Amino acid sequence: MDVPELLDRAVTMVPAIATNEAGATVADVAEYLKHNGWEVALDLLADLDDWPAGAQWWDLLIEAAELMWLTDTATWCRWRRWGSIHGIFRARLTLVPVADGGRRIPIPGEGVLRPVWHIGQHMPDGHPNFRVARIWVADAPELTVGASGPIRLAPLSPDVWRDLRPDQTIAVHEVLSIQGTATITEISTPR
Repeated sequence: MDVPELLDRAVTMVPAIATNEAGATVADVAEYLKHNGWEVALDLLADLDDWPAGAQWWDLLIEAAELMWLTDTATWCRWRRWGSIHGIFRARLTLVPVADGGRRIPIPGEGVLRPVWHIGQHMPDGHPNFRVARIWVADAPELTVGASGPIRLAPLSPDVWRDLRPDQTIAVHEVLSIQGTATITEISTPR
């Protein structure tokens, strides 16, 4: 399949009422496709948040992004595909300042960092039972040292995170020290 076919097929799977944060709809996407605005159409599709997109739909967007050599978009679509299968946690992360022992380098934005988290669970001996989750920094290429900002978390063992609730605070650790705290703001369950 070529790019227009992939995007046309993706469009047919989206409900007409679906929108992104800017209010763009699938009708807007169709309009861009009429004028060969494939990259804009793909970006708009990838940012539709209010409908239950499944893995098959994300596969269409990933293939289109790869055919257009849009590596960053393909990476984002892979992240979203994973979330459609396993769920994603949104949170606000506040990093510990460097002066207090915090990270000396920013957190990269595209889900490559996989730190351990204390999510409130403990081992039989009372020690924290740390869990791993990838971080995607929302709306920025990175989270700067000592800063605070929105993130998405993709747990590597999603089932053990299921007890978390909005407004719960969890701690991110590196080298056994707390590097920040994240307050859960939203939980997206698998679709």
